[in-house]
Amino acid sequence: MTATFVRACGLSELEEDTPKRVELDGTPVSVVRTEGEVYAINDICSHANVSLSEGEVEDCSIECWLHGSSFDLRTGKPSGLPATQPVPVYPVKIEGDDVLVSVSQES
Repeated sequence: MTATFVRACGLSELEEDTPKRVELDGTPVSVVRTEGEVYAINDICSHANVSLSEGEVEDCSIECWLHGSSFDLRTGKPSGLPATQPVPVYPVKIEGDDVLVSVSQES
């Protein structure tokens, strides 16, 4: 399956370590600019139906504000309880000021 990239937002719209929630093809995605990279991760915590984009970003991870589980922005894996299941992460491409994300291909 070939990845189909769609525009999520402008690079200039992203503040460092501040998640931005977007919806792409019906999928809630949190786009995060941190440590010189841009990441896209599913916006729903795997432990509870909570938006991750409302959480804090630190050390290339995003924390669920409700119960404190953190997810690695590169892999989606949780770093601690109560979450035990990873969250899907998506490929990102930057073209000019456009941040493009493919929700058709999870990694």
